[in-house]
Amino acid sequence: MIQGRVNPNQTLEMQGITGVAVAHYNYAESLLVEAAVLRGEGRLGRGGAFLCTTGQFTGRSPKDKFVVRTAATEDTIWWENNSAMSPEAYARLKADMLAHLQGAELFVQDLYAGADPIHRLDVRVVTELAWHGLFIRHLLRRPDRAELDSFTPDWTIINCPSFKADPARHGCRTETAIVLNFDEKTVLIANTAYAGENKKAVFTVLNYLLPAKGVMAMHCSANHALGNPVDAAVFFGLSGTGKTTLSASPDRTLIGDDEHGWSDRGIFNFEGGCYAKTIDLSPEHEPEIYATTHRFGTVVENMVFDPETLELDFSNRSLTENTRCAYPLEAISNASATGLGGHPRHVVMLTCDAFGVLPPIARLSPAQAMYHFLSGFTSKAAGTERGITEPQPTFSTCFGAPFMPRRPEVYGKLLQAKIAKHGASCWLVNTGWTGGAYGTGKRMPIKATRALLAAALDGTLNGVEFRKDPNFGFEVPIEVEGVAHALLDPRRTWVDPNAYDAQAAKLVAMFQKNFAQYVPFIDADVKAAAIG
Repeated sequence: MIQGRVNPNQTLEMQGITGVAVAHYNYAESLLVEAAVLRGEGRLGRGGAFLCTTGQFTGRSPKDKFVVRTAATEDTIWWENNSAMSPEAYARLKADMLAHLQGAELFVQDLYAGADPIHRLDVRVVTELAWHGLFIRHLLRRPDRAELDSFTPDWTIINCPSFKADPARHGCRTETAIVLNFDEKTVLIANTAYAGENKKAVFTVLNYLLPAKGVMAMHCSANHALGNPVDAAVFFGLSGTGKTTLSASPDRTLIGDDEHGWSDRGIFNFEGGCYAKTIDLSPEHEPEIYATTHRFGTVVENMVFDPETLELDFSNRSLTENTRCAYPLEAISNASATGLGGHPRHVVMLTCDAFGVLPPIARLSPAQAMYHFLSGFTSKAAGTERGITEPQPTFSTCFGAPFMPRRPEVYGKLLQAKIAKHGASCWLVNTGWTGGAYGTGKRMPIKATRALLAAALDGTLNGVEFRKDPNFGFEVPIEVEGVAHALLDPRRTWVDPNAYDAQAAKLVAMFQKNFAQYVPFIDADVKAAAIG
């Protein structure tokens, strides 16, 4: 049985899905919320937000993600970073999942990724859970009604949390599997209800497809000056480094908070919504994001709440550190209506330094920018991935290694060429620790980070004096109005300067060891910018 609006020539049978009891096509938010509540998938919270939990999986499971290894992908996938699955194992997994869905009630959303119509990817998302349909309807972009009449998916995601994979039969690691087949243009997701797997699967697909078209796929947020889309900036960073918070500045227009492309026409948002962390969220520091948690249709994920009053407990970590809310971009008052911007004038790389060594902001040369982009040093935020319970220093190349199907140099050279062509200024911003490492020091004051970023974006920093950092060689401002002088020199924030020196030497050595893997693939100027 078919319910909802769908192109009659593009029903589920086109994807080989047959025998289902009912398929709900392209339900709007109100119908998806109603269905999710009636099916017992969660509660209706204050203001009509949908409150749900994701069970065993409260973050992504990157070790259970696979790419089907075929002749077409053999020489283009970065296999050291992507686990392979054989076509035969994939065929068994898909057949068993489709058999499992016989007689099921499914929710289908026909959506697209990419605000630039030239680079748009049409995606059909098939889910067992109504709230997964609501989530992905927020996170991807919604075709208008006329477009649905002719919608033909480029890719299909089949998400089946109730299906448990068999490692022996399906060639996977556990009962959980996220599998991308670039030949068949299909993603299979089994045995995880964590909704973020849906959006990151689409991002991985785009990270593979767009570089072949000369488009840089970026794990970044983006904004532009009010009334001036040409004055754009991008903010690279892993989850928890501040991409959402820092790009949602009231004095700039938000293009998007997580995934963008950079083409010959400028930058464009892949998504139509935001997936914001809510742990310790407050109306004082982030009023607009906080307000979305009491908005009709917002998905509030893994947050503890009072069962009688439905009041959310933003500081409760008993389920996970990775509490989140998902909402459409229009929930943010200064969000771009088009999802488009000009070529970035500023490229900002956000790092969460758990060692407490890096300054709050540094100016990078283009070669240094490539060095830090390929290094991707940061700390994984607690809860974002399974098993991460406190900030964990890591090198995640291109600030998004889990979503990089191609070798990192492919993305690095694309970014390097675009920075050179359009003359973007490059900055490294530390949103991590100061005055000591994690456990001893304190988080970088958000007020100072915002002040420094504002000064970088409006050109104020160009008029201040800089010093050369003795450890990394980049330039650090000596004094900036509104920012504590000592904060700009991290060594001065430590009680024991010698302890800082030892920690800095340790971090430099980690950079050197990690970067050795890229040296055979990079240009001479980037090699010269490398430490040591």
